[in-house]
Amino acid sequence: MATRSAEDYKASLNDGRTLFFKGERVDDVTRHPDLGVGVEHASLDFALAEDAAHQDLMTAKVPETGEMISRYFVSPTNTDDLLKRREMIETSTRLGGGVVLLIKEIGSDALFALSLVAKRIDEGYGTDYLKRVEAYHQHCQQGDLSMAVAQTDVKGDRSLAPSEQTHPDYYVRVVEEREDGIVVRGAKAHTTCAPYVDEIIVLPTRNLTEQDKDYAVAFAVPANAPGLKMIVSPFGASSSSDFHNPVSSHHRMIESLTIFDDVFVPKERVFMNGEWDFAGGLATTFVQFHRFTAVSYKPPLCDLLTGAAALIAEHNGISRASHVREKLMHLINYAETVRALSKAAAVDCVQIDGVAIPNSIITNVAKFYFASNYHQMVSYVQDIAGGLVVTGPSEEDLTNPETRDYIEKYLGGAARVPTLDRLKLVNLVRDLTASDFGGYNELLAIHAEGSLEAQKITIYREYDLERCKSLAKQAAGIEDNA
Repeated sequence: MATRSAEDYKASLNDGRTLFFKGERVDDVTRHPDLGVGVEHASLDFALAEDAAHQDLMTAKVPETGEMISRYFVSPTNTDDLLKRREMIETSTRLGGGVVLLIKEIGSDALFALSLVAKRIDEGYGTDYLKRVEAYHQHCQQGDLSMAVAQTDVKGDRSLAPSEQTHPDYYVRVVEEREDGIVVRGAKAHTTCAPYVDEIIVLPTRNLTEQDKDYAVAFAVPANAPGLKMIVSPFGASSSSDFHNPVSSHHRMIESLTIFDDVFVPKERVFMNGEWDFAGGLATTFVQFHRFTAVSYKPPLCDLLTGAAALIAEHNGISRASHVREKLMHLINYAETVRALSKAAAVDCVQIDGVAIPNSIITNVAKFYFASNYHQMVSYVQDIAGGLVVTGPSEEDLTNPETRDYIEKYLGGAARVPTLDRLKLVNLVRDLTASDFGGYNELLAIHAEGSLEAQKITIYREYDLERCKSLAKQAAGIEDNA
């Protein structure tokens, strides 16, 4: 089996995994009224791979066997591979209501990073990690498995190293080594999609010293591994009403606090164990791929904000106002800048060991531009939409014969625009910008795939300032060796 159906995927999740949501144990994530929304959203990945209209984009042929696999498992070797990957992520996100699916995107980012770093570790330590990574990659590819990445440790006191914390489990660590594997303990925060994937891939989150070598660990476990427990976040959820929450009632990601309560990891699933000097390199290599994923899935949300603003301007009768057109211009500029930069990162990629890596500076510039401007774009949409976004009537008021006619009469907008359509659009703006889901997206813009400061550091560290300084010296008539 190299590709699965959406139904196969959903059936695989009923495997006895340990999930808690709002204080209660969840026995079947697929049938849960809240968490099931995430499952249905993610299942679109498999549905698209079976859909004739999208199959060529979502799948690829293995040259050696002729077998069709998910394109996510194709290690990029050139610009064309990266551009196809970018298009696949953008397309599936657009079809997912502007919400990325993220059940293969992030996991394959980790697989690519692990393959590059495992080779370096093997060269330095004489280990066989690359062989293990390749075997695990094949396992996921052949099973068409969904994957989450648990990278961000809970950290405790951020000013202290892992071994200096008030208790030793603020970072995931190895607590026992056995001939056939290791036992790990600790917790990872905000693990996206973990409640409804097949596999959890664990990576280090930072540079480490030799004193912290027990924390230098990378591995993969099934989501139902004994001792693995997930406390699922309730935030980002809204009502199930199509009227009130047209996007989030059908499309959302769900995070968990992922706890490793003495979880055994078989030796063949361990990809780093004590090689502390490679922990930071693995973390940053993963980020190089994952921020490219990020800037590939951002444009559909930008488009959705732009479209909502343009439509509500028409419904409010203000589309010809100069200040509205200016705001729409900014929204268009925002969307197309992020889209163009994501493509440029693929075009100007670098190849290491046969793997194409998106241009790091361009990727980080794109991510920084998106994140640092997101709240301003939201404010433009809210300004155009008006206060009705947070003061409008309920769905129940529209179905109540005592109030419906008043709403129809007094909440109309431009001529020939049905009142109901105007209210639906107002609710779309609220769902995207002024709901629990909207607030989730605002924080996601800042912190997902690394903070603004992380992007600043990367851009400054990797940019060739010497080239610019030499040019300035030449223009000023200063000898370059001065």
